[in-house]
Formats: sequence, C-alpha cells, structure tokens
Amino acid sequence: MLQSPICDLLGIEYPVFQGGMAWVADADLAAAVSNGGGLGLISAMNADAEWLRGQIRKAKTLTDRPFGVNIMLMSPFADQVAQVVVEEGVKVLTTGAGNPGKYMAAWREAGIQVIPVVASVGLARMMERSGAAAVVAEGTESGGHIGELTTMALVPQVCSAVKIPVIAAGGIADGRGVAAAFMLGACGVQVGTRFLVAKECNVHQNYKNRVLKAKDIDTIATGRRLGHPVRSLKTRFSRDYMQKEYDPSVTAEELEAFGVGALRKAAVEGNEAEGCFLAGQIAGLVKEEQPAADIIRDLCTQAEELLKGAPKWVK
Repeated sequence: MLQSPICDLLGIEYPVFQGGMAWVADADLAAAVSNGGGLGLISAMNADAEWLRGQIRKAKTLTDRPFGVNIMLMSPFADQVAQVVVEEGVKVLTTGAGNPGKYMAAWREAGIQVIPVVASVGLARMMERSGAAAVVAEGTESGGHIGELTTMALVPQVCSAVKIPVIAAGGIADGRGVAAAFMLGACGVQVGTRFLVAKECNVHQNYKNRVLKAKDIDTIATGRRLGHPVRSLKTRFSRDYMQKEYDPSVTAEELEAFGVGALRKAAVEGNEAEGCFLAGQIAGLVKEEQPAADIIRDLCTQAEELLKGAPKWVK
C-alpha cells in the first residue's frame, strides 16, 4: 500500500490531495475524496465567510474523515474566511495566490496544519520559516493559476531546500505521475484535472466533456500581461482573451473586466462560448468519468506497481 509521512501527519489513507479548484471543489467533491482515502479540499475561492461555513458544515455531514479548505489569499473575503476555518475547527488548510504570513499565528494556535501552494524555492523557504506543516510545489503544467517552473524542475529543488514534507502538483493524472513525484523527493501529490471528471464533481457536464475530449496540445496560458497567468483549455473565450492580451489598444483594466465571471460561466453554466475552462496540460490523459474513490485507487495502485518494479532498471 502506498503510504508516506503526509498520511501520518494528516490522518489520511493515501498521499493524494484533491486540488482546491474554484467553482469546482465543493463539499460534495471534498467529502467524496476524503471518503476515498485522500484529502478532499473545499475551495473558499472569492466566496464570503457564510458560504464557506455552510460548505464546511455540509462536508462534516458527508464524511467523518479529514478534509481541508483552500484559501485564495487574493480574495476580498480572505480575512473573513481565515477566521471561519478557525471557528469551524478545520484541521488542514492549503493556500494560494499570496503569502499567508499574517494568518499563520492564529492558524497554528488553532492546531491547523497549513500547507501553502508554492511556485518557487524562495517562497517554499519562507513558508517553512513561518511554520507551514508542508508545502505543495506546483509546476506550470497545472490548470488555473500557474508559475514559471515545470514540475520536474521545481519539485526536486524545493525538496532539497526545505525539511518539511513536499507535495508535488502539476501534470499528475495517473500512477506514472505519482511514482515520478515520489522519485523527485515528494511524499504526496495534489491532483486537480482528473478530479474534474469525478462522478461526485458538480461541475457542468460540458466542462467534463471538454476535459474528456482534450488532446495534449489543447491548453493555453493567458494573463501573463497582468502578472497572474492561468492555464485553461483552448476555447473561443481563451483565444479571444489571448488576442486582447497582445493588443496594445486594450487596457489592463479592460482585459481584467473581460475575464470577470468566465470561470463561473464554464463551471456552473457550461457556457462554451464565454466560459473559461481551467485544466492542466495532463487533460489529454483523462479519458473516463469515475467515482473519486476509484480515481484515488487507480493512482496509487499503478504507482505502487511501478515503484516496486523500479529495481529492474538498476544492474
């Protein structure tokens, strides 16, 4: 059975985190992943405190296993949700899009295991100094907000730089990716795109269908001009966005406004003309809609078989 120190730290069965995907990672998906032995995460996204409180309480009715919350620090409600997770007794947090330093003391006092998502060695070291329990090193192959370094380059450098556990993310959708992450020094993985097509994922079916039909070259990174690039599937919206991004007559304010609400249109409405369908470069490997528990078992069973067979290459 595939286990690692992150399993003991968090009380989970398998070293698999589900990504905290905005408009996707709700109580239903998080509970299903946790019931399957991984770590399910509820995305606080840009929602207010009471919405998140309701999702946390719902998840508690659906699972008695550990689950967590992902807090996007750029959210206008970040201060509110940072307090709600303390009040509701959440045990695990992942954070992204910023530095969680201002909240760390309160979270640690509440006994919360804080696991920031990082895209560089420098940020990983900073998070370790601030008291993070672990870090998620996320490569640019991932869907959603991305950094510059690939998973292959980032993960081993972060593993060499910090003493706390490292979770690998970005471009992982099967057991081969899990096994590779362990060989790079990680002790767990975070998976997003494959969980988009979990049976318990409430994202619109049009979204799932686009992921299932995707090829290896079907993603695009936009938003570099604004300083916060994201990776999504190639659609009419993403191509229009890219055209505007490189049009000097379009202001940064106009570009920001063009993207407002696009993810909701994809995830909730299934709007294929105006929606932004975030997904990673590994989408081309995702070909089947499955229960979350089956996804986790597939990931770990294949990884275990590969890791057991690794000595055949050593003479």
